[in-house]
Amino acid sequence: MPKVICSASPLVYLYRIKALKYLPQMFDEVWAPSDVLEELQRGLFIGLDVPRLFDYDWIRYADPQATLPSAWLAQELNLSDLVTLSLCFEIPDSVALLDDGRARKTGRVAGLTVWGTLQVLLEAKQRGLIKRIAPFVNRLDTEAGMWLTEDIRRRILRLAGEARPAPAEET
Repeated sequence: MPKVICSASPLVYLYRIKALKYLPQMFDEVWAPSDVLEELQRGLFIGLDVPRLFDYDWIRYADPQATLPSAWLAQELNLSDLVTLSLCFEIPDSVALLDDGRARKTGRVAGLTVWGTLQVLLEAKQRGLIKRIAPFVNRLDTEAGMWLTEDIRRRILRLAGEARPAPAEET
């Protein structure tokens, strides 16, 4: 199993749907840049529903050592995503866990393996850690604050083998 480098938003979403516990079961090492830790600590300070990362002894912290590529800075990515991508770039055989579309595209263009929160749920089901992802997907939308289009919801459930048949068309 590879290492995963986590940005803030997937950690928040997985925490809110009670699925954060699956990361150490899916990866040898779970890492977060210290900027991600600081962002979540600021959220806690103002009363947001975010994880207290120090409560998870399996999360390791590190910061990228190299300078950020200027092309990444031009993408106007948030700091959490930038440092996650940079650290992933420096740690071989790692997965960048990001939800922002531009950050994910930037990572893929750089040749990184990129996952999002929904990919974590699909993999957790495939590995037998959860039986169904539909309840988690529903909670992402209703409780965790992740906006999902109906098309994305159907596509994820179809990939998980949980798609409901389309209603019969009227003639």
